[in-house]
Amino acid sequence: MSATQPLLQPYKMGEYQLANRVVMAPLTRCRATNPDLLPTELHVRYYAQRASAGLIITEGTWISRDSVGWHDVPGLFTDAQVRAWSTVTDAVHRRGGLIFVQLWHTGSSSHPDFFDGTAPLAPSAVNPGLSSPTPSGNKSTVIPRAMTRDDIRTTINDYATAAANAMRAGFDGVQLQAGFNYLISQFLNPHTNVRTDAYGGPIENRARLLFDVLDAVVECIDVGRVGVKAGPSWGERGEFVSTADTLATSEYVVDRLNDYPLAHWLLMGAMADLSGGPLSSLQGDGMFSHFRPRYRGTLVSNVGMTHERGNQLIADEMADLVAFGEPFIANPDLPARFASQAPIERSDRALHYSPGPHGYTDYPSYQQ
Repeated sequence: MSATQPLLQPYKMGEYQLANRVVMAPLTRCRATNPDLLPTELHVRYYAQRASAGLIITEGTWISRDSVGWHDVPGLFTDAQVRAWSTVTDAVHRRGGLIFVQLWHTGSSSHPDFFDGTAPLAPSAVNPGLSSPTPSGNKSTVIPRAMTRDDIRTTINDYATAAANAMRAGFDGVQLQAGFNYLISQFLNPHTNVRTDAYGGPIENRARLLFDVLDAVVECIDVGRVGVKAGPSWGERGEFVSTADTLATSEYVVDRLNDYPLAHWLLMGAMADLSGGPLSSLQGDGMFSHFRPRYRGTLVSNVGMTHERGNQLIADEMADLVAFGEPFIANPDLPARFASQAPIERSDRALHYSPGPHGYTDYPSYQQ
């Protein structure tokens, strides 16, 4: 494997020696088609096929039954789920890979269909105006139940327990999903968080849940095994439309993340057209040039990454690692393809969230 490409150079991420700087980004794939939300032999094969990534970050994985908000996604809150995930991590490690699990709570992005008709929990009783992927199809979100202080304490404990479960399952670390339109981001967003207690109002209060969760997690596992996914990238839909506060909130979060010697911070690039809005300067590589000087740890760039762009971001010192999502679906040996300058195949999007092996584990490697 050529060492001349920045993407293919090794990297020391805390205690971990990564073989290359190509990260497999979290990808929801909806293959846990069983009542107990267990990863299966399909998951074992899928992740093992992609073990040549410098780091795998799994699909978002439920921290509790209350966190569920997408059909057929695995969890990490029961002993059976821990045992099932251990077969996945064993397979990845046998192939020399590293694997973190992303811990996920969807909050108001979920739907009553997941809770026998009860509305999901969220910071406030504000409908986010989004769509929820339920077992019977996409459905509009509803007004959620505002979390009580007890609900918040329980959720913080659920994150910590899931992190401890991740260690039991053999994961090398965890990543907190604190971005996009899910629970922690709902607390950060003043449109979906209208609380008047210690978890609402000024930025410091809206960020409290994230740092309470982070503190609880690092009491259970070493901080060097914890990554965070956060930033101002939203889908610009419903109540998740950027304002001037969006950037200020993200800057506050990132500045505080510097106080933790984390494994990494994953920063997503713009996911929508930001031109003409308050975040227009963050379009394209502007997201990474803006935040790279603020963050002192390992920065992982994501969204719209190509072979050429990834190499350039690392060469320009705007990122340390580069996370590829969709390219890893149809190219399980993505680093080898980069090394060989081989064609990058396109995945069949109609099969991204369908059950079974087709479009999941049947994409061949380049050598095949």
